[in-house]
Amino acid sequence: MPVIDINADLGEGFGVWELGDDLALLDVITSANVACGFHAGDPLIMRRVCAGAVERGVTIGAQVSYRDLAGFGRREMDVAAPELTAEILYQLAALDGIARAEDGRVAYVKPHGALYNRIVRDPVQARAVADAVRAYDPALPILTLPGSAVYKVAEGLTVVAECFADRAYTPEGRLVSRREPGAVVHDPDAVAERAVRMAVAGTVVAVDGAEVPLKARSVCVHGDTPGAVELARAVRAALAGAGVTLESFA
Repeated sequence: MPVIDINADLGEGFGVWELGDDLALLDVITSANVACGFHAGDPLIMRRVCAGAVERGVTIGAQVSYRDLAGFGRREMDVAAPELTAEILYQLAALDGIARAEDGRVAYVKPHGALYNRIVRDPVQARAVADAVRAYDPALPILTLPGSAVYKVAEGLTVVAECFADRAYTPEGRLVSRREPGAVVHDPDAVAERAVRMAVAGTVVAVDGAEVPLKARSVCVHGDTPGAVELARAVRAALAGAGVTLESFA
């Protein structure tokens, strides 16, 4: 049976605004994608999440983003490659410093939102992200979609494929835009069934009913989705019930 990681986006509040239940999710997942302050998060939130992850043995990942607090990092931006590389470095170093202060460390990198989707198809921006990771610590894996442009430009780096239990897929194996109806799956039973299919069969049913091959090492449940904790618990229980070993990829 496969070995699968469960990851979720955490630390996405800002100041007095809370988003998601970080501590509850940390009791379920095996890897935490922690917002680094560019799309969400702030130093205090970052520290709290890192401390909680270390306490529970959850792997910490840097969820780097475009500089887009107002748009939650979901607005695509044309950022020059040298600037994007520097901004990824800035976020990585900030989170890793805070994680180390809590006796942890950043163990992987997962881009967020619009940047995540952009580097799936754009080799220039994908290389900018890879260059930042390579400059900071080439041992850090990058988490991305199967078939992403990152695979072609990440020379010397480890690239890990992930799938999304709570997102709809196109027949090409890409994520349906959040602007489209049905892009996010909210039913816990449906999300759990999709996670098991992805982990065991290596496939996902696309929006047109086609069965799409999808081999991944990690499955994501979004921390900002309403009912995220219930969804994550359903995914974990279903995977464990199917005989899948749950273990961080990093």
